[in-house]
Amino acid sequence: MYVKIGPYKNWFGPFQLAEKILFWKDKEDDAVYDLGEKISETFIDDFLFWIDSKKKRTKKVRIDKFDTWSMDRTLAVIILPMLKQLKATNHGAPFVDDKDVPKHLKSTSAPELTREEKDCGATDAFHFERWNWVMDEMIWAFEQIVNDSKEHLYFEDGTLDVEGCKAYNKRIDNGTRLFGVYFRGLWD
Repeated sequence: MYVKIGPYKNWFGPFQLAEKILFWKDKEDDAVYDLGEKISETFIDDFLFWIDSKKKRTKKVRIDKFDTWSMDRTLAVIILPMLKQLKATNHGAPFVDDKDVPKHLKSTSAPELTREEKDCGATDAFHFERWNWVMDEMIWAFEQIVNDSKEHLYFEDGTLDVEGCKAYNKRIDNGTRLFGVYFRGLWD
């Protein structure tokens, strides 16, 4: 497998041009905004849009036959470090359904929000903790998939701990299920 994905393309429009032209002013200054508005009403806006349409994000992917032999593990090798980096650098959190977290993290367990907080779109006290719990479960599941070793499922006499094996696989299944459920929430 070979994967090379370049950075996202940056938008450069009339307001960014106004910031460059009036570089000595703060970008929040009304003069910068006004100039951006004026530029957006000219052919320059169309020209900047045309330039942006020509920029492409580099995406090169080559899949070899052996990559799909155990595709779950191949993808886990890629997904795991991405999940870890996202958790380390995350700035936000999507809404997590109460059914996907333990009882102590459910929104019903959080202190009640005031009417003003609700009106302003505030989240409950456990909003970010729920997302961290989901991230931890996904990371744990993908670590288990990457690490094939299952010696811990056996007793010292070499027999399989059937109940431990069921619980282990159930937790992996839950972590990968959460990955699917919150796939669109994997952003920073």
